[in-house]
Amino acid sequence: QLRGRFYRSTSMADRSSRLLENLDQLELRVEAFRDAASAMEQEKEILLEMIHNIQNSQDMRHISEGEREELNLTANRLMGRTLTVEVSVETIRNAQQQESLLHATKMIDEIVNKLLDDLEDAKVRLMSLYGACTSDVPAGPIDQKFQSVVIGCAIEDQKKIKRRLETLLRNLENSEKSITLLEHQKSSVRQSCNSKQD
Repeated sequence: QLRGRFYRSTSMADRSSRLLENLDQLELRVEAFRDAASAMEQEKEILLEMIHNIQNSQDMRHISEGEREELNLTANRLMGRTLTVEVSVETIRNAQQQESLLHATKMIDEIVNKLLDDLEDAKVRLMSLYGACTSDVPAGPIDQKFQSVVIGCAIEDQKKIKRRLETLLRNLENSEKSITLLEHQKSSVRQSCNSKQD
């Protein structure tokens, strides 16, 4: 009887060990699955940004109206097809992490809402927020308050916040280039007009 009990106990331990091993393997697959979905989520953001940038590029302003209309139709079609793909990776957060995410989002939104008022100031402030998110040595000052808020966010949210700031800074950089080029063109036109008058 003792031998029978010992045999059953060993068999249960083997089963438990085998089940745990299966779950460990599945956990790896679940994480790989989430990573793949997250990568698709990022790819969608990148594609939409690239299409938008082409539509608003300087090159689009320097082609004929007919060509521009045709290219915009193609870009809108691609935008529409990209938007048909729905990928959503939910982040598990506790109450404190949820509060931190809302606070960080609000801080970024406040700067974005004032972009048109002062482009240069907005860029400096966004760079200080970005500096608070990166492990690299930042080029400028770091927003210490924002850094403490971001540290309280879930790891996945920290990555998303950093990506959002990178996108905003890229778009600002492109806007500044467009404005500079436009000003240069206006200046050239003014000089040309002045020389004709002389």
